[in-house]
Amino acid sequence: MGAPSRELRGALAGVRSEVGKAVVGQDSAVTSLLIALLCSGHVLLEGVPGVAKTLLVRALGASLDLSTKRVQFTPDLMPGDVTGSLVYDARTAEFSFREGPVFTNLLLADEINRTPPKTQASLLEAMEERQVSVDGTPRPLPDPFVVIATQNPVEHEGTYPLPEAQLDRFLLKVVLSVPEREQEIEVLARHAAGFDPRDLGAAGVRAVAGPEQLAAARAEVRHVQVAPEVLGYAVDLCRATRRSPSLSLGVSPRGATALLATSRAWAWLSGRSYVTPDDVKALAHPTLRHRVQLRPEAELEGVTAESVLTTVLATVPVPR
Repeated sequence: MGAPSRELRGALAGVRSEVGKAVVGQDSAVTSLLIALLCSGHVLLEGVPGVAKTLLVRALGASLDLSTKRVQFTPDLMPGDVTGSLVYDARTAEFSFREGPVFTNLLLADEINRTPPKTQASLLEAMEERQVSVDGTPRPLPDPFVVIATQNPVEHEGTYPLPEAQLDRFLLKVVLSVPEREQEIEVLARHAAGFDPRDLGAAGVRAVAGPEQLAAARAEVRHVQVAPEVLGYAVDLCRATRRSPSLSLGVSPRGATALLATSRAWAWLSGRSYVTPDDVKALAHPTLRHRVQLRPEAELEGVTAESVLTTVLATVPVPR
């Protein structure tokens, strides 16, 4: 296969500028969400309240002509509130299935770590199998289907940390930072000029690509070539985390396959039909940071998952 289609890449690159009409200064987060869509993977967004997480997802959906729904996760949310449930219809004397918000293209699971494990687990089948089973009947979810879950940093009160098995099912973990001073001034200037975050159409956000282009792009990403030495490099990075004295849990083989997938998508977005070691390096932090677990003593010494990954990237030999 030749170079990636310029037309497809142009359409998806246009998504960034469309989202930029509504969201200021989160270009890397938009790119990460595009990579997740190209890989059919799910994203964990972490950031303090008020950094435009919800607006980011809505603007992305509008620019790709995808349906979006939002669920606010709370301690009393039940699994059926997410997946849907059987409802008795008195007129027909039969049970009918009422779809939950999970039946959409982009599901924003807001503050997923504020709900108990039982409800968190209700998302697992949907995320992994792309279907929901109610009363023994499997019901397929739309394509594409991507969960974008937000969580507050765990030190905030009233949160249930996600178990490792569930964290491992997120393709990427994206950390949204508070904008720089100039960007924050731009946010206020837009609001002063009448920007309404609830009316994306008035902000000029329009669909520049759709599900068909996304499906075609995903097919191209699957044909991006990976040389044996680059495959070996990705595996060596993941194996190095398992030997790190600071970690009690290293990256699993699923994490290695995720790193391969995100590197391919990044190479495609960069206009190449092959993966370089730099692509693997560029995606190592967002793909692996949530798949490792620090030892308590390392945490007390101020070691972070980011610093461990930085050390691993600096010490594992890069293929030439």
